[in-house]
Amino acid sequence: MILKIGILGTRGIPNYHGGFEQFAEFFAAFLAEKGHEVYVYSSHSHPYQEKTFAGAHIIHCKDPEEKIGTAGQFIYDLNCILDAKKRNFDILLQLGYTSNSVWYKLLPKKPLIITNMDGMEWKRSKYSKSVRYFLKHAEKWAVKSSDYLIADSIGIQNYLKGAYKRESEYIAYGAERFTEPSETVLAEYGLESYKYNMLIARMEPENNIETILDGVAKAKTKTPFLVIGKHDTNAFGKHLTEKFKDVKHIQFLGGIYNFDHLNNLRYFSNLYFHGHSVGGTNPSLLEAMASRALIVAHENEFNGKILEKDAFYFSNSDQVSQYVDSIQDKMEYEAYLLNNCNKITNLYAWDIINNKYLKFFEEVYAKD
Repeated sequence: MILKIGILGTRGIPNYHGGFEQFAEFFAAFLAEKGHEVYVYSSHSHPYQEKTFAGAHIIHCKDPEEKIGTAGQFIYDLNCILDAKKRNFDILLQLGYTSNSVWYKLLPKKPLIITNMDGMEWKRSKYSKSVRYFLKHAEKWAVKSSDYLIADSIGIQNYLKGAYKRESEYIAYGAERFTEPSETVLAEYGLESYKYNMLIARMEPENNIETILDGVAKAKTKTPFLVIGKHDTNAFGKHLTEKFKDVKHIQFLGGIYNFDHLNNLRYFSNLYFHGHSVGGTNPSLLEAMASRALIVAHENEFNGKILEKDAFYFSNSDQVSQYVDSIQDKMEYEAYLLNNCNKITNLYAWDIINNKYLKFFEEVYAKD
C-alpha cells in the first residue's frame, strides 16, 4: 500500500525551529524511504529552499508572520490548507492545532484528517485571557474536524477522553541516544565536566524556571548554573535576567541551537532541571534522558509517566535547594541514567516512533 501523505502545522523541514519540525523531518524521510509519497508544508521564508528533502517533497507557502506577527501564522496555515485541497492526499497529518483549526471547514474532504493534539495550549499563562479562550475553542474545532487523534502522552490521551469523549492513539515523541560525548565542547563555555547544573527551556512561567532559579539562588552550594533559552525576547525572560542579575553563579546563555553542543552540555552536567508542567511528552525531556542527564523534574503527571522512578521531583524552590546542596556526584545514580537511556532505546527511539505512526496510518486507511 503506497500512501500519499501531507504534513501540515510546521514551519518546515529541515528543522530550524522546534519539536514538531524535528519530528516532521525524521518522519518525512522515513516515509519516503518506505516508498510513500510525502509532502511537507514549509514557510516561503524557510532557509532551505529546495523542492525535496531526503526524498520528501517540500511545498513552500506564503508566510507573512515576519511582517505582521502572530496573525501571519493563521494566513500561512490557510495557504497550506488551500494548497492541500488540490493535492488529492490519502492522509493529511496536522501537527498541532493552534492556528490551523480556525480553518477546519476548509479542510479537503478526501483525505483522512489525523491530528497530533500537542499539549493543552490554552493553559499556558503567557497567553492573555482572550487568547486562551480562543485556544480552548481551537482545541474543540480540531477534535471535531479530525477523523483520528494522536496524543503524545498518556496524560493528553486521558484528557481527550474525559473532555471530549474521544479516543486517541498514544504515540510519544522520539529521541536518539547520545553516544559520542566530547569534553572539548565544554572549553567553549568555560566549564568543567560534572561541575555545573543546568536547564533548557523557553522562558515561560509554566516551565517553572523562576521556581528553579529561586532554589538555586538560595542553595548553600554555589555550583555554576546554566540557563539555556532565549531570555531577551519576551517580558518574562527579561524579568528573570533582571531578578537574578546579581546571582553570579547563574549564567544566562541565551538560545543554543548546535545540537552537538546541547547534547554534550547535558551529558557532562551534574543536575539537569526540567520544569515543564504543561503539555505532553516534551522533546527536551527525552533528549536529556538520551544524553545521560541526571534529571530533577517538576512533579506532574506528564513528567512522571516518562521518568517514573528514575528521577528526582520538585514542586517548590526549597526542594530545588535541597537537591543542589545534596547531590554533588551524579555517578552515584548510575542506575537512573542507565534506565532512562534504556527507555529511549526501547520506547522512544525514532525508528520505533516512526513505525508506530506508519502502522497507525495503514490501519486506519485500510479501515476507511
